[in-house]
Amino acid sequence: MKKYLVLFIFIFSSYHANSQVLISLIFGDKLNSPDVEFGLEGGVNFSHLGGLESKNSLGTFNLGLYFDIRMKDQWYLYTGVLVKSKLGTDKLKEGDLDFLKVDIYPEAGNYSQVLNYFLVPGLAKYKLKNHFYFEAGPQLGWMYKSWVEYNSDIDGKDARIREYNKDLINWFDIGMVGGMGYQLLKGKGMTIGIKYYYGFLDVYKEKSGTKNNSLFLKA
Repeated sequence: MKKYLVLFIFIFSSYHANSQVLISLIFGDKLNSPDVEFGLEGGVNFSHLGGLESKNSLGTFNLGLYFDIRMKDQWYLYTGVLVKSKLGTDKLKEGDLDFLKVDIYPEAGNYSQVLNYFLVPGLAKYKLKNHFYFEAGPQLGWMYKSWVEYNSDIDGKDARIREYNKDLINWFDIGMVGGMGYQLLKGKGMTIGIKYYYGFLDVYKEKSGTKNNSLFLKA
């Protein structure tokens, strides 16, 4: 987890100044106004699928676009789409591999379930005058690719094999998000925050209780 946090801080400290320049070049300044803020959101998330024997979280990066729309006074609508986002579970157990019917390789290695989603939040956001904020609301997910990934490193030889299993997965997901954060530079700089997502629907078509949940660190 420490590795992801260091990379997260480094990447978004480096790109924060350039992101608004890039957005202005592509979209112009019309998308940003006193009542609408548009920008880039990214970070790392640590996800897990309920109902499996493995209890290990899968750490991945995510990136997308957001709109922060003032509704009334200090209330905002926070929406957008994470176009690069992965959920899943790491270090699958023997029972998980048996359920997923994946090939088992003789060399020791790690198996993980990876799910690629487009994630679309629709959150009510309340900004305090001290530049902290709280947010909560539903989030929709569209799964467009999934696989079980085998990784091994033996005697200096790396191996990575993906076995795609999209047919086992429900393509649609919906759940709730709750989070909080802080906007730097007295409310005019980069926002950093944390949020938690819990899915309401089963991820696997033939296994109940397999719901997505993930902790997001974002900027």
